[in-house]
Amino acid sequence: MPTKKKKEEYKVEGKKLVGKVKKLIKEGNVRRITIKDKNNKTLVVIPVTVGVIGAILAAPLVVVGAIAAMVTECTISVERTK
Repeated sequence: MPTKKKKEEYKVEGKKLVGKVKKLIKEGNVRRITIKDKNNKTLVVIPVTVGVIGAILAAPLVVVGAIAAMVTECTISVERTK
């Protein structure tokens, strides 16, 4: 049986970006996180696989932190499994 996917979008301020991404990852049913700037340009795509260890996600979170320092507002697009 194919896995159903659901997409959600959140608009966040740059200073809240890292916290929101960490929260989404902890929820566990997230498959992919895409961060876009206010012009809808994709800045980073983070594939989140089941059973990912926190150390593996440390590098992408550093990138997210750098993006947060440069943007005032962005959109987080989340792909979830149902």
